[in-house]
Amino acid sequence: MKLFRSIVELQNELFEVRKEGKSVGLVPTMGALHEGHASLVNRSVAENDVTVVSVFLNPTQFNDQGDLDRYPRTLDADCALLEQCGADYVFAPSVEEMYPTKDNRHFEFPPVTTVMEGAHRPGHFNGVCQVVSRLFYIVRPDRAYFGEKDWQQIAVVKALVRYLGLKLQIVECDTIREADGLAKSSRNTLLAPDERAIAPKIYSALKAGKEYGATHTLKETHDKVVADINAVDGLEVEYFSIVDGNTLQEVESWDDSQYIAGCITVYCGKTPIRLIDHITFKE
Repeated sequence: MKLFRSIVELQNELFEVRKEGKSVGLVPTMGALHEGHASLVNRSVAENDVTVVSVFLNPTQFNDQGDLDRYPRTLDADCALLEQCGADYVFAPSVEEMYPTKDNRHFEFPPVTTVMEGAHRPGHFNGVCQVVSRLFYIVRPDRAYFGEKDWQQIAVVKALVRYLGLKLQIVECDTIREADGLAKSSRNTLLAPDERAIAPKIYSALKAGKEYGATHTLKETHDKVVADINAVDGLEVEYFSIVDGNTLQEVESWDDSQYIAGCITVYCGKTPIRLIDHITFKE
């Protein structure tokens, strides 16, 4: 496994790879890797001749400087994990390498960028599109791998690919969870022991809500999930949206769509740590 910090050096290496007709998979990450990331890398290794993993904490997608400052940085441990997974190249550039000048491009793909995370984190998805488009141009992958935990992000990236006209397959990978149901996330490492103990109640409430929704209205289900989570000392729902799985627009009835998902963001603890999750009600 080789580590690159220079765009040009990585591109030169990949030029030789493509001359040999090899396929390239890309796994974009912000570091602090865990088993969820490992599952993406493992799939890329299985489906491509060469796998590139980017480890870059992208500042343009953070609208909260405190959130950026708190985000864990563990490059040495990340590289050890990636080598175990069989990754070929790690791309870990500096901010100056990725953005030698300010990126003034503006990406907006309503409605997928303007609801849920887009509404609560202004500029977040623009930053995601800035860095992901840069990575796509640098690596020119045949396939790129994203976890379904960041469910809305996948819809945004697909819109970006269509907009840029790229011949690139976006591969969606299942959410990997802890034994107690908590979705694996780099942010989990920031949770104090008492916060980590209550965080699984988010997914428990979602699962209970799915069962409850089989015999109750959509609004009743929404309100129950929010109430159950808010009843836990240390958890507070920022939003819970039940949406059409294709348009990401909120629905009012279970009959409004054949594909319905619930997307939630919850603040956990005193700091607090922002945790996201989702569940599919109908598909």
